[in-house]
Amino acid sequence: MFSSNFHRYPSLVLSVILLPLIISACGLPASNSITSSSTAAAQVIKTIDPAIDLPKTKVKGTQTIVLAGGCFWGVEAVFEQLKGVSDVVSGFSGGSASDAHYDIVSRGSTSHAEAVKITYDPSQISLGQLLKIYFFIAHDPTQVDRQEPDQGKQYRSAIFFANADQQRVAKAYIEKLNQSKIFPQPIATQLVSLTNFYPAEDYHQNFIERNPVYPYVVMHDLPKLNRLKQQFPNLVRQKI
Repeated sequence: MFSSNFHRYPSLVLSVILLPLIISACGLPASNSITSSSTAAAQVIKTIDPAIDLPKTKVKGTQTIVLAGGCFWGVEAVFEQLKGVSDVVSGFSGGSASDAHYDIVSRGSTSHAEAVKITYDPSQISLGQLLKIYFFIAHDPTQVDRQEPDQGKQYRSAIFFANADQQRVAKAYIEKLNQSKIFPQPIATQLVSLTNFYPAEDYHQNFIERNPVYPYVVMHDLPKLNRLKQQFPNLVRQKI
């Protein structure tokens, strides 16, 4: 059962009749300016690798990274598709436990960002590869305190690093992306030391898998999954 304040793009829920108007106003663009499904764009994206990465021999056992990039539904779904990723949890980071609840965070009155906690095996997928998907597929890293159509600091772009290695790899990648000018605007992603991560309510977990035809998902999240499969097929887990 959804919360009474459940409101991801509420106008979509009110009437399917509004869908053509909303599509006209917001469009169905890639989540950033260069991640189209065209072959040319895909080739450009694949050439922008992380400046540095963590060697497999250095990292032992499963690792976690917390990433914020707008609505956690789509970000969660993207990373759940990847080889080497064993768990993705939607939640909140950057604020306190007392107000880490969707009904409160969604008002923009807390310090939280909607985020996902990713558990992965570095012998199968590296931190750098995860960040590559984060920057080029999961969200638009140039938007400040928003991800279309969601606005507010709770939708900010942020990497909550758990250690110095994560900070170093992310910082070097951001610098390389800015220097490359592959994005039309500077990277807005914040680098923040992780203090706490609070899982969101159960109805937010695996939301897209359980609600694949929800209008917001169809408009803003399914295109991300399609681009992921088209542009990074080598990183996508094979369906059994």
